[in-house]
Amino acid sequence: MTPTPPTPPSGRLRIAVLGAGSIGCHLGGLLAEVADVTLIGRPAGMAVVREHGLTLTGGGRPTVRVPAGGLRTATDPSGAEGADLVLVTVKSAATAEAAASVAGVLAPGAALVSFQNGLHNPALIRSAVGADHPVVAGMVPYNVLQTAPGTFHQGSGGALMIDDQPAGAPLAGAAAAAGLTVERRADMREVQHGKLLMNLNNAVNALAGVPLREELGQRAFRRCLALCQREALAAMRAEGVHPARLGALPTALMPRLLALPDGVFRRLAAATLKVDAEARSSTWEDLQRGRRTEIDSLQGEVVAMAGRHGLAAPANARLIELVREAEQAGPGGARVWAGAELLAELQAARPAGTRQRGPQRRIRDSH
Repeated sequence: MTPTPPTPPSGRLRIAVLGAGSIGCHLGGLLAEVADVTLIGRPAGMAVVREHGLTLTGGGRPTVRVPAGGLRTATDPSGAEGADLVLVTVKSAATAEAAASVAGVLAPGAALVSFQNGLHNPALIRSAVGADHPVVAGMVPYNVLQTAPGTFHQGSGGALMIDDQPAGAPLAGAAAAAGLTVERRADMREVQHGKLLMNLNNAVNALAGVPLREELGQRAFRRCLALCQREALAAMRAEGVHPARLGALPTALMPRLLALPDGVFRRLAAATLKVDAEARSSTWEDLQRGRRTEIDSLQGEVVAMAGRHGLAAPANARLIELVREAEQAGPGGARVWAGAELLAELQAARPAGTRQRGPQRRIRDSH
């Protein structure tokens, strides 16, 4: 049952967060100072928020604490009733169902903003809620990890991005008032593809079982990511998409730079390693909590895109299989891969004529 909400302060933007996990709680907590926020999530997660409130750390800002009762919580779609904006942060596989669940309670003209991984969520939301509700594509560049009950840590940086359309203006204003950086972009299709390239590391990090900074500091793991990105870039070229540059590395050069020796990589791409010691991927967190991952919206998108153009994406396809095996093993039961082992596994999935030969294959992990 949804708790009885307090009366919102006059004139404040009313925001509902649909799918309040790590990203949703983080965004909702930061916006709570300037907006009337309702978190809609699983009963267990919302019970934690009601008991502990929210503590938001990292991201280069002072710790933000939202006391218990400082925002509303709900466990059913009625929590979106009366909202001016609904931030959709559910996992991609749940998008259609979640959007359909709130369609009947949305206020006239209420807008929805998709802050999700994957390429197709805004279209799925539009299909579910109809033409009377604007849908804004968004992108969260950083990772957020729950480190304790009600505590969410931002482990890397970057600006939120949203589609440059009028429906996104209220969110941009509220975010700016809350101290968040928001870029309004006219190229969200390219941004989404650029984020997909970055997110191909999620599975590598999850299977490595180490923090992101440690994983990206090892050449063998970076070469695993480079294999995935080469396949993705080929598929995107065939699709006619030029992914946006979102980080320190030029998009087309990322696979080559990732494969450089550790010392050279650190000198050329130091900004890529500017993640703190706690940061891990959302795929790692899903496996630790026994949840289904978003692998179909990450490596799965690459395999599907490549297939549409008669291309193969064997490294990405093999990672899907390995993550599925980890899901089935359950929390604590999945294999932890060393960099050289995972690299050999992905190289073995490639057709013999395309495998790298010679000294480059003799790679040791650098610990």
